[in-house]
Amino acid sequence: MAFRADEAARVRYEDAMRYLVSREISVNPHEATRSREKLAEIVDELGPVIDEYPSWHPLVSNHEKFDRLLARLPGGHCGYSGLDHNVYFANGFITCPYRDPQKVIDAVNQLPPHRAARITAEQLDVQFYQPSALPVLIRCEWGVDLEDGTIPLAIAMPLFLEKEVPLWGAWNSCAENWDSMRPYILGSPHGRRSSLFVNQESGQAMKKVWEALIASGMFGPSYE
Repeated sequence: MAFRADEAARVRYEDAMRYLVSREISVNPHEATRSREKLAEIVDELGPVIDEYPSWHPLVSNHEKFDRLLARLPGGHCGYSGLDHNVYFANGFITCPYRDPQKVIDAVNQLPPHRAARITAEQLDVQFYQPSALPVLIRCEWGVDLEDGTIPLAIAMPLFLEKEVPLWGAWNSCAENWDSMRPYILGSPHGRRSSLFVNQESGQAMKKVWEALIASGMFGPSYE
């Protein structure tokens, strides 16, 4: 089945709206309206709601190479602290702890600098998840125009290679084919060669490079 980016984004947006603007928040129509409007504003700024990031994305790339299986969602293994009740966007995420939002902000401020993007955090002044939660918005600011809403190949390709190529001497005993690597390279949701992070042209280029690396034998025999 073809990957329908618009449909994937719509379904996840509706799920996020139900999750973040809960029944408890909706009891107060004024607060619920503010929350809905803020979520729409965030999606316009940070892109569609997603399931998981590609392993090279700046929001999750600060992980040890041996932790790659855990590397597609933000957490302690990526340097964050205090995250709770999260919703993820292509270029940021909301976390809704019940206390100490400054702990989240301080951890983000202590992340190592990233050469391709700037990661920032701020506490929001609207209600998300529950009226007593204290939501924080984490942004990934690329500093370039995302023309079609996806990450340009000139940025995605070097970040992907920088993260995956060093694994050749780490723990790989066999080469993982494109199908098994798509979640790590394209993020989720994804299709055969594109996702909400990279368009068809970029995904095809990344696929060709990955298959060339596999064909070189550097990762060992192919895993089928």
